[in-house]
Amino acid sequence: MGDIIGLLLPFFGLILIGYVAAKVTKQPAEALGWMNTFIIYAALPALFFKLVSRTPMEQLARVDFILGEIFATYLIFTVVFLIGFLIRKTSFEDCTIQAFAGAYGNIGYMGPGLALLAFGEAAAVPVALIVCFENAVHFIVAPAMMAAAGGDGRSPLAVAGDIARKVLLHPFIISTAVGSAFAAMAWQPAEPVQRLIDYLAQAAAPCALFAMGVTLALRPVRRVPVEIGYIAVFKLIVLPLTTFSVLSLIGGFEPVWIYSATLLSALPTATNVFVISQQYGVWQERASASILIITLASVFTLPAILYLIHSGFLSAGLLP
Repeated sequence: MGDIIGLLLPFFGLILIGYVAAKVTKQPAEALGWMNTFIIYAALPALFFKLVSRTPMEQLARVDFILGEIFATYLIFTVVFLIGFLIRKTSFEDCTIQAFAGAYGNIGYMGPGLALLAFGEAAAVPVALIVCFENAVHFIVAPAMMAAAGGDGRSPLAVAGDIARKVLLHPFIISTAVGSAFAAMAWQPAEPVQRLIDYLAQAAAPCALFAMGVTLALRPVRRVPVEIGYIAVFKLIVLPLTTFSVLSLIGGFEPVWIYSATLLSALPTATNVFVISQQYGVWQERASASILIITLASVFTLPAILYLIHSGFLSAGLLP
């Protein structure tokens, strides 16, 4: 357990440094804009390109892995949505944000660095595939759900066009597609270009985690949702166990693929959930509070999940 805590300490330490820096310097939220631009449009795309471009093409075509991981994610999404809608009688729009809080993890900012450190280079491909395709599905589901709820006043054609643009032009999707093309052709960038890609990729995790800490600090907790109790349990415990079970039942994957997907499923709620809530003016303060509380809770649950994996309790061969 000591090794696991030592592995996670730098990650949560960077988040804490960002949080403290934001509280001490009291910079406005707008000051974070260029760092987020660097992370989303340069550092993380460079990391995904680097990981994917060096991968045999047959590993990039594991549709069964992607479908299994997304099925597990949206199974939990559906359960959390239905609890709010049918049992708690909450509005369709609020339930949508609650469902994202319970199923949309911080896979972009925290996932790659943590999985690579925990499982080595073998985790590169499953992580890149999860980040790329799960984000693409989220970009589709969020506006579609809000349009169905009547919270998006645009025409169906305008909504569809916006979805297509977000999916096709997102830097993560583009970098993964370009990396796949390089992998298929067995190309490698020239040495100076590769060096630049390496520099950008190395900056991805530290900058992303620092920015995450700043973001959490700039969104004070004003309204703690009563739903946070079960949302946190679904996000941090039920979702990773569901992902592990679904992928194990499908079978045919290297253990590190299952473990990487399980770890990414155990990550705290993504700050993008607040962005979605803000975009549609739904559940905003409670979304902000949920992200902070679930992130704090993950300090305890992430070591537990990693311990279950490394101890062999969650063995990839545990299920038939």
